[in-house]
Amino acid sequence: MAKPLTEETLSIIEATAPVVAAHIEQIVPCMYGRLLAASEIRALFNMSHQDGNSPQHKALANALITYATHIRTPDFLVDALERIAQKHTGLQILPEHYPYVGDALLGAVSEVLGEAVTPEVLAAWGEAYWFLANTLIEREEEIYTDSDTQEGGWRGWRHFKVISKKLETPEIMSFILHPTDGGQVLKHRPGQYLGFRFTPAVGEECRRNYSISSAPNGEHYRITVKREPGGRVSNWLHDMVEIGKEFDTAAPAGEFFLDPTGKREVVLLSAGVGITPMISMLETYGGSDMRIVDVHATSDSQHHVMREASRALASESHAFYEAPTKDDLNSGSSAGRVDPRWIATVSDPSAADYFVCGPVGFMQSMVDGLKAANIPEDRIHHEFFGPASMFIG
Repeated sequence: MAKPLTEETLSIIEATAPVVAAHIEQIVPCMYGRLLAASEIRALFNMSHQDGNSPQHKALANALITYATHIRTPDFLVDALERIAQKHTGLQILPEHYPYVGDALLGAVSEVLGEAVTPEVLAAWGEAYWFLANTLIEREEEIYTDSDTQEGGWRGWRHFKVISKKLETPEIMSFILHPTDGGQVLKHRPGQYLGFRFTPAVGEECRRNYSISSAPNGEHYRITVKREPGGRVSNWLHDMVEIGKEFDTAAPAGEFFLDPTGKREVVLLSAGVGITPMISMLETYGGSDMRIVDVHATSDSQHHVMREASRALASESHAFYEAPTKDDLNSGSSAGRVDPRWIATVSDPSAADYFVCGPVGFMQSMVDGLKAANIPEDRIHHEFFGPASMFIG
């Protein structure tokens, strides 16, 4: 168990947190510059998230300030830490990676704040970092062990082979993956993702997480990937990966999943490729006693991933298109964006659970709207594609 922080450290963090917050926009890029200088660490990062307006940098900045602000109330961070630990296991972050991050963080704080950083201040921030790091390391070890001991589970990387591929929309493609050892695979929780170690070119390594878009079956997984403009991995997957290609794959992970226990109604709210974990949920529980309302937003029917499957599996299905064709409107689809207030008219706000996945703007709108409708936070579940990690993303 992580050693509790001393009172002296708590006081120093509280006193210096405002100074760090005031300079966080200089500290975080400096930290990443130091961190990415290590070749053994660089492969863990999505380099497309390292530009001057990086969402990854913003995620880290927010996480650092939140941690320092709530240094005496760590329970406030429980949900965030679980999300981070799950992301880390998907990317196979190990204890030996954490010293690199700690050194980069403390080095950046010293460089940016200069003489304001006394040895006592630096020691306090180091102690605070390692308290958090050890908390994550302990939780990640639990996740690794749990995955390894379940039927069909494994620890570390396992080889999977592409056995089929299908273009779902002009920019979204599905890949079905089977383990090369011929064994069973861990039955994921619908909504979880897989971690991958890709090698698009000789000497190049990229790690990514992709949602599983199929029901658990013990035999194989399906992932459904959108081609992103300028995306190194997504374009490589679409253009270069053929049947027979093998990948290093980590066991299913993620805290965003549908557990039907105690639920009689769920509403799936997705936009774009955010529908992929929802398809896994629909394939698993569609046709059960649980009422499932599926609501999806995209540009038009040609870009609606697995539309017919959603319609067939959901108790009730709704599509919102920003640029619908006449045929789209004639088929019962709606024009425009999803209004969170409308959701209450097709669900029971007093009992339903709401699962939200898609671009950040869509998710923020849905979550804020549901909260405004007095939906309790513990019945609003969300997942987003992007840098959610405090350290590695």
